[in-house]
Amino acid sequence: MSAPTILPPRILLVEDEADSAALVMETLAGEGWTADWCDNGEAGLRAAAVQPYDVIILDRMLPQIEGLSIVRRLRAAGISVPVLMLSALARGENRAEGLDAGADDYLAKPFESVELIARLRALIRRATNATPGAVMIYGDIELHVKARNAHRQGKHVALSPREFEILKFMMDHAGDIVTREMLLREVWNLAFDPQTNVIDVSMSRLRQRLDEGFDTPAIETVRGAGYRLVGGLVP
Repeated sequence: MSAPTILPPRILLVEDEADSAALVMETLAGEGWTADWCDNGEAGLRAAAVQPYDVIILDRMLPQIEGLSIVRRLRAAGISVPVLMLSALARGENRAEGLDAGADDYLAKPFESVELIARLRALIRRATNATPGAVMIYGDIELHVKARNAHRQGKHVALSPREFEILKFMMDHAGDIVTREMLLREVWNLAFDPQTNVIDVSMSRLRQRLDEGFDTPAIETVRGAGYRLVGGLVP
């Protein structure tokens, strides 16, 4: 029996600077990867909405529709394709804005081609390793990994992509205290504290969604330490 054919990842590049786009396209071609290029936000959003891509490389400052709006619209539409945001805006708060909007990673310009490929490989690997049909259960919370949806006592809980990732990370560490540093590193992909309230805001929204219609909280704050899921493993 012959081995199954492994197709190269399909990438969408949304970048309005022709020279930068040419460099990225050349780098991707050097890896044998297939890529489409759009030079404005409107065309990029349209392509991302109708074509199945493995990763989207998204410039932040784009004509017609800027990058933050694009990724927000994709996530609101339930499109969970990994997004690597590129930008000359490299300060901590800029990175936090991109990641909080729904991007999975953020790479500042100028960047080395080897780092771009490494970031893309990590995003593809992370998406591929999601186990089809996997269900995580802790207490009265049920998380469907592949379908990317959550339920509490059978009631569907509508979550944004970022809220889903926070809850999944907490389910991975069910019963343990999850610190701000852990969330920054593993959910926001930040090795530093951007000194913003993105974690507090996202956690507050997640708790509101999980607790709506219930008398007991799903997540508790451990003062001076972090957060922890309430409940226990369901046999």
